[in-house]
Amino acid sequence: MPWSQQLTIQMGNSYAGQLKTTRFEEVLHNSIEASLRSNNLVPRPIFSQLYLEAEQQLSSLEAGNRADNEEEEEEEEEEEGSESSSPPVSYQVKPPPEGCCTTDGFCQAGKDLRLVSISNEHIEVPSGFLLVGAKSPNLPDHLLVCAVDKRFLPDDNGRNALLGFSGNCVGCGKKGFCYFTEFSNHINLKLTTQPKKQKHLKYYLVRNAQGALTKGSVICWKGAEFRGRQSSTSTCSSTLFQLPESSGLSGSTSSEPLPPANPSAPAGTQQTAAAVDHIPSTAAFSSAVYNGKESPKQQLMKNNLSALTRPSVLGTLTNSGPPKKRHKGWSPESPSSTETWNLQLNPQASNRIKNDGGSLSSLPHSALVGPASSPMVGSGEPVSVPDNLLKICKAKPVIFKGHGNFPYLCGNINDVIVSPLLYTCYRNSQSLSRAYEQYGASTIQPISEEMQLLLTVYYLVQLAADQVPLIEDLEQIFMRSWRESHLSEIRQYQQAVPQAFPQLPSPITPVTSAQLPWLAGLAASSCNDSVHIIECSYSLAEGLSEMFKLLIEGKLIKTNYVVIICASRNRAIDSCIVITGKYQARVLSESMLSPSDYQKEVNYQLVTGKVETLGSFFSTLCPEGDIDLLLEKFYQENQGHISSSLSASVNKPTAVNGAGTAVCTSYEIERHQIRPFQLAVAQKLLSHICSIADSSTQNLDLGSFEKIDFLICVPPSEVTYQQTLFHLWHSGILLELGLEKEHLTKQRVEQYVMKLDAEAQIKFKIFLQNSMQNPHTLFVLIHDHAHWDLMSAMHSLYPQTELSSGLVDRLLNCREVKEAPNIVTLHVTSFPYALQTQHTHISPYNEIHWPSSYSNGVDLYHENKKYFGLSEFIESTLSGHSIPLLRYDSSFEAMVMALGKRFPRLHSAVIRTFVLIQHYSAAMMAVCGLSQMKNYTSVETLEITQNLINSSRQCPSGHGLMVVLRIPCIPLAAVAYERLYNVRERLALEDNFEIILGNPNSGITIGKHFVEQLKIWQKIEDVDWRPQTYLELEGLPCILIFSGMDPQGESLPRSLRYCDLRLINSSSLVRTSLEQELGLAAYFVSSELHTEKAVVNDVLESDPEKLSSTDNEDEEIVTEGSTSEKRSPMKRERSRSHDSASSSLSSKASTFCTESSPPQVLSNSTEETTNNYERQKQKVDKGAQTTVSKHLPPVTEQLDMKQNIKSTQVSITSSSSPPFSSSSSSSAPAHNSFILQTSQCSMTKASKQPPIVFLPKLVYDIITSTDSSGLPKSSSLLPYHSVMWASSFRPLMSKMMTCTEQSLYYRQWTVPKPIHMDYNNRSEGRMDTFHPRRLLLSGPPQIGKTGAYLQFLSILSRMLIRLTEVDVYDEEEININIKEEESDQYYHQPGDMWPDLESFKKMPFDYTIHDPKYEDASLICSKLQTTNSEDKSKSRRQEDMYTCRQTTRMRLSKYAAYNTYHHCEQCHQYMGFNPRYQIYESTLHAFAFSYSMLGEEIQLHFIIPKSKEHHFVFSQPGRQLESMRLPLVTDKSEDYIKSPTFTPTTGRHEHGLFNLYHAMDGASHLHVLVVKEYEMAIYKKYWPNHIMLVLPSIFNSAGVGAAHFLIKELSYHNLELERNRQEELGIKPQDIWPFIVISDDSCVMWNAVEVDCSGDRKSDYTWTERNVSLKQILQHIEATPNVTHYALIGMRKWSSKTNSAEIKEPFSCCHVHDFIMLNVDLTQNVQYNQNRFTCDDVDFNLRVHSAGLLICRFNHFNVMKKQIAVGGQRSFHIKSKVSDTPVSISPAQYICAPDSKHTFLAAPAQLLLEKYLQYHSHRFFPLSLKNYSHPVLSVDCYLNLGPQIAVCYVSSRPHSLNISSSGLTFSGLLLYLCDSFVVASFLKKFHFLKGATLCVICQDRNSLRQTVVRLELEDEWQFRLRDEFQTANAKEDRPLFFLTGRHI
Repeated sequence: MPWSQQLTIQMGNSYAGQLKTTRFEEVLHNSIEASLRSNNLVPRPIFSQLYLEAEQQLSSLEAGNRADNEEEEEEEEEEEGSESSSPPVSYQVKPPPEGCCTTDGFCQAGKDLRLVSISNEHIEVPSGFLLVGAKSPNLPDHLLVCAVDKRFLPDDNGRNALLGFSGNCVGCGKKGFCYFTEFSNHINLKLTTQPKKQKHLKYYLVRNAQGALTKGSVICWKGAEFRGRQSSTSTCSSTLFQLPESSGLSGSTSSEPLPPANPSAPAGTQQTAAAVDHIPSTAAFSSAVYNGKESPKQQLMKNNLSALTRPSVLGTLTNSGPPKKRHKGWSPESPSSTETWNLQLNPQASNRIKNDGGSLSSLPHSALVGPASSPMVGSGEPVSVPDNLLKICKAKPVIFKGHGNFPYLCGNINDVIVSPLLYTCYRNSQSLSRAYEQYGASTIQPISEEMQLLLTVYYLVQLAADQVPLIEDLEQIFMRSWRESHLSEIRQYQQAVPQAFPQLPSPITPVTSAQLPWLAGLAASSCNDSVHIIECSYSLAEGLSEMFKLLIEGKLIKTNYVVIICASRNRAIDSCIVITGKYQARVLSESMLSPSDYQKEVNYQLVTGKVETLGSFFSTLCPEGDIDLLLEKFYQENQGHISSSLSASVNKPTAVNGAGTAVCTSYEIERHQIRPFQLAVAQKLLSHICSIADSSTQNLDLGSFEKIDFLICVPPSEVTYQQTLFHLWHSGILLELGLEKEHLTKQRVEQYVMKLDAEAQIKFKIFLQNSMQNPHTLFVLIHDHAHWDLMSAMHSLYPQTELSSGLVDRLLNCREVKEAPNIVTLHVTSFPYALQTQHTHISPYNEIHWPSSYSNGVDLYHENKKYFGLSEFIESTLSGHSIPLLRYDSSFEAMVMALGKRFPRLHSAVIRTFVLIQHYSAAMMAVCGLSQMKNYTSVETLEITQNLINSSRQCPSGHGLMVVLRIPCIPLAAVAYERLYNVRERLALEDNFEIILGNPNSGITIGKHFVEQLKIWQKIEDVDWRPQTYLELEGLPCILIFSGMDPQGESLPRSLRYCDLRLINSSSLVRTSLEQELGLAAYFVSSELHTEKAVVNDVLESDPEKLSSTDNEDEEIVTEGSTSEKRSPMKRERSRSHDSASSSLSSKASTFCTESSPPQVLSNSTEETTNNYERQKQKVDKGAQTTVSKHLPPVTEQLDMKQNIKSTQVSITSSSSPPFSSSSSSSAPAHNSFILQTSQCSMTKASKQPPIVFLPKLVYDIITSTDSSGLPKSSSLLPYHSVMWASSFRPLMSKMMTCTEQSLYYRQWTVPKPIHMDYNNRSEGRMDTFHPRRLLLSGPPQIGKTGAYLQFLSILSRMLIRLTEVDVYDEEEININIKEEESDQYYHQPGDMWPDLESFKKMPFDYTIHDPKYEDASLICSKLQTTNSEDKSKSRRQEDMYTCRQTTRMRLSKYAAYNTYHHCEQCHQYMGFNPRYQIYESTLHAFAFSYSMLGEEIQLHFIIPKSKEHHFVFSQPGRQLESMRLPLVTDKSEDYIKSPTFTPTTGRHEHGLFNLYHAMDGASHLHVLVVKEYEMAIYKKYWPNHIMLVLPSIFNSAGVGAAHFLIKELSYHNLELERNRQEELGIKPQDIWPFIVISDDSCVMWNAVEVDCSGDRKSDYTWTERNVSLKQILQHIEATPNVTHYALIGMRKWSSKTNSAEIKEPFSCCHVHDFIMLNVDLTQNVQYNQNRFTCDDVDFNLRVHSAGLLICRFNHFNVMKKQIAVGGQRSFHIKSKVSDTPVSISPAQYICAPDSKHTFLAAPAQLLLEKYLQYHSHRFFPLSLKNYSHPVLSVDCYLNLGPQIAVCYVSSRPHSLNISSSGLTFSGLLLYLCDSFVVASFLKKFHFLKGATLCVICQDRNSLRQTVVRLELEDEWQFRLRDEFQTANAKEDRPLFFLTGRHI
């Protein structure tokens, strides 16, 4: 901390303080040392430095340092003392009284004092008191409101404040605090230093227009002439010692605490020494030490600094910037003070605008309220504004306050306007951006005040006479200048790691204040007096007085800008800039009006009749007398016989239609169709929604929604509303979403679209109620045209005019919408900039931008239409393009400028409107034959009018063009409508074209005649039909007067030909405003063009990566292919063709057509002619011979201008002589064919080319000029009127930026103003300010966003339905025709609920496999096959097994099993994901049992969540797992399932259906997932609340057989344990429940068939199938009588093709699969084969049956299996062991000869065996192929030998049930891992065909030989050495060995 501040703190309020000797010595030492080193430095008295009572000595120190703090609103530095060698004396606060409130922001009585809380409350202020804002160090973002006696506050000069204090608490009302210390305790300031009113009373508080209390000016404590004037050395020179003027160290007004311009670069080495003389030698090379205290904007490397040196006096001073300047002006007592204070809206707000009420930084129409002419607050001697200033100067001068003090203005102050805009710009440009903080040290200085002013002068000098200065331009100039001057440092910092003390850069000599006036004068000398410099020596007052004097004397006629500079050697400069140019002053003053003030002003001028002077002036212009008289005369003359040419055009359509001949066929209204672009955008939106749902935040649970509902919010424009209804109706989306039934009515459609007007709240409330009542419906809230009303609900600026203002904030940002988990908000806009600020609600990841049509020159989406947007319009203005689509009208502009000077009090909008109406009136008269009126219109207006009136004549059906005349101000639009309507009536044109007043608040009104025409064209029968959207006006010849301050999303038809924007509010230069006006003309042009090929190709090749609103991401920049880049640099200049006629020519417009030419000729001359004429005239006119010469025939080049125009015109209109035809085709290729085919429908032509747009010159210049980045200047404007730039020090946008990068740019560099709805959306942790369910769709205007979001709703709905559906296998049972017995024998009645045990025992076992998944498995023969089974040779490939199986899509029922993606309230706890519950803890338990067949002990592990421990028994002392609890057979309960369910699974941690909560209908059940060891962690993560049984690691590569084997063995072992445990409790062993359920992980739903046997005969029955819960099925099966006598119980697999024969017998004795109940007690001695990968269930079923046990299938129950594309059997991939490259290996390579060099495979031997036999068993059993009557004998196992080979299963076990084999001869014998039960005598019972083959499979070669010997196989079988094989495994993988032989 700077020592001077510490000293100040210790000294208190200039009270006597104790001096510390160290401080004294330091000051003394520095002063003496400084005087020794310099000849002309006189030391100040030492004691004056230490005690602050001397008036001026150190006031600047304190002012400067305090300024820093005030500016950043951070007082912490004073308390921290971080950079000081000795800490400040801590201030001891008296402890607060017992029981009082000590909360920050509240007084001790507990009342809230924070400005934000009480700004709207009425506060009693005693007379003589003022409300001020105090800052508390604990609440940096708040001001505390206090009432203070103004005698104790300073005046404007910072003086005359009485010592002491008197104040009241506004919270509790306590009065009479006489000490600030006591007061600060009462308001809980909680200071660590002694309270000082100077430090803590910061701001005056004032009431704004709404009466709310807001922060006003800074309270100026101490010395006005020093306030903030000090720079690096001039500060110290004015306090400690004088530096010579020549030192060149610049003065700087830094409004942020920043080091000024170049303190590191003094003009000479001796000065350098002087400047740093006090710094110890170690720091002398460093400039960092200048930054004496830590500045909030530039973090110092403070540790290094304090290690080097203790900051000394100079270090402190050099950094001092000014305090916040309070604007000078009326003293607070003056009556108008409140008005003026409102006016400023705190213009000096800090750059970071923490609590700022409305900073004007770079704000074009600076939200000023109150009279805009009120001056700023001033100081010093007053300046009198002369009377009659406006009358004499014809304009109100605009004074921009610059640097320093500004004097009082008095006198005729209504005739001047004072603006803080430039002041703010200067101040912002002094604040280095946070982006440069990284450079660490203070070498990088802001630009100096002198340099700022000089650059401003340079900028003004180069402005043309018709240009207006732009703040953005100036900011960019400052930025560029600063970057260039600091390029070396920036590069140095960017390249190297920033060192603590970089070397000083080479000195750049700064501009001194003495040189400034001279340099400014030099710069201005070249500009022909356009900029005038006034230098004054004492104060700005004398300069202003002189300027007023010159104005009155008329000496500044040619001058547009007066720069007044007051530079004196001992302080920084004062400056201001006065705009005296009439045009510039008018534009700038009008730009300060807010939109509502602009409307009010215009309205006032219309109502009070001020415009009548304008009307009378127009009358005097026309030599033939008043226009109205001319019109009346014309009307009288032509009343009987309307001009023949016109009557023809009116009567033609009906006549022609009646005759049924040539009718125009080109008319078609676009029907709703989805273009590829729209589909792509809809899919992008959908993927964003899915990614929100997929994120771990669980902000959107898509799985819980069943349907979609939506509400579209549109601005309160009737046309937009109807247009949205129209789109919605024709899209069919309501029917598709199932929201409405057929026969839609308009009333029903209206429920889904809401106009944001007064009635919106009712509709919105219904929407919210629906969303609350339907939690399973996803509601999409679509906010269309989302940039329209972003007003904060709290800051509705003009409530009396805008009822709907702030509605968006009130409705869409309400708590209910934000918190509803089933509402997604989608903002849709063409201008997203206002929603992309630092405080936005929308995450950058949730932005969707319209895709680009081109990428690398490739057309991404084949569309038959080409979009023309802003970038294409701009491209058309470049030279080389044949038709510039953007133009301005110079004669119109010249007239407006002239009238502006004549009528200075009229708003320019009024003048422009009246001039344009006049032009249109004159043009209409000229076209109707009053040719003398051509002199009173412009060429452009004449072209528009002529083409409009003639358009309907050129089409047999009378189709015509639309002209849009944009008049933003509604009262002016009404005046224009009335006038044009009147002129049209007088000219008898009422049937030729319509004039429509488009008012946003009302519908469209058009004449009956035109309604009938539209009905004929659109084939509409409805009698009452009226057009309700502009789109329905397709083909109607009309002038649409489009009013309303902003367009609100209205679309225009394709017959639009001219978009006349000459009247748009050009003073409101905001990017959104400009782009949305130009967006009206955005247009789709058919790509299949013939006539316009040349033009369109030219334009089509324009650079796709424009940063207009049409640029995009996903695209590379095209440079090679774009024509614009290919052109030579010379031709890159803009063609001059847009200026249609120079003002000097406007009066000569009569040359346009010779006086004698009859009206017919004129009316026939088409628009193309005009274009030609106009282009050639312009080019000649502008002297652009070079560009035009190649277009014009040689003859014309020699003509002078007038002849050229006349001859060209005449030739084209009358003769179309060959030379001119060719010239026309070359200069305007688009039009050559049109000239020849004048009868072609003009509407058709219009729809094939974009409209022509006329702009004000000012806007035209901004749109078509580019800044240094190559972008249109409009893109660097402020993006939206309710946001502001975060800093002037921002980089330029780049031409290469995609939409996403643009968004990030605005998110970094813009902040919302307090009136913006996002203003309060900020918090320290940035991420949580984004709303998770908010999306933003942006795309160019009129490109089809409505269609895209409607399509999005459609595909979102389809996806939700898809989420509630699953693909289940739907296959008929196979082998139905192979039945064991005659089908007429039935064992049960169809309606029996349970099997009868005795009947069931009699049922034969059906060996045949019927499960369709075994379609390519070997048939099992049970008796002699007399009939050949169907040929199953059409076997599928292994991979096709899953893809080719038939599935059906089924809607999930409420009893479905779910995977991990399902979340709903009911099963959150079951799943273990609910945040309300603790994370489910689990414990790992080992469970071991021995198993003799494996010859070792098996150790399994259970993972048991705490919530599931009640299912298990643990030993008491050690909590060892003892057993799993089993119920009793006799237990009966509705609430739980007795059988534990085991689900073996692999590779399906996400997709396995393990959530059985709904399937079990909430019943208690025990569910165990059986997983492999390596998958344990991932399953545990996804299913934290499930019990896991982890298989030993040796089974990691095993198949499903191992899992089934271990489940069964574990369950039997557990049964034994439970029997022993419960036997001690007196329960019999046979009473323990012996069943378990083994279920596949893909069983999704279960069904029950209900049979109705109420028919007359027993055979009559009907049946229905319904979805039931698994609980119901299991409880039904568990309740089966004698259930323990069944070994296996299963159910059918569902099929939609089930026939009644299959369920006639309710129970079957056959194979069961997929979902079985297994009796582990009965099957104790029957094992699953733990080696098996496939068919292990078939193998087990056969073993169970052969053991004489019962297998029962309930045919009335079935299970549906979901198709899951991952995991399961597919997780086994057979690949080579040698190389990692995935090479497909055919099954033939799965076996090889032993000891061969065959490639070994990395797969289990058993898997290779099974796969080989499935596909290639015919190599072992050639006789068996398709020989179904001679099957292969398979002993003790079933192996799948493929569908073409039948097998016969026999068991070698004694007493086993086998089929009778007598009479069967076998074609082969398969012996697989034979055990000791297989003996030679057993095999000798079977008979084999001669040549039958044998295959013996053993674990190793040794046991192979032993088996051959033991079974005496060589007696009957012949073996050869080469018949031995093995699986293709390496030795360590234990291959299986085969031996084959032939039967002898």
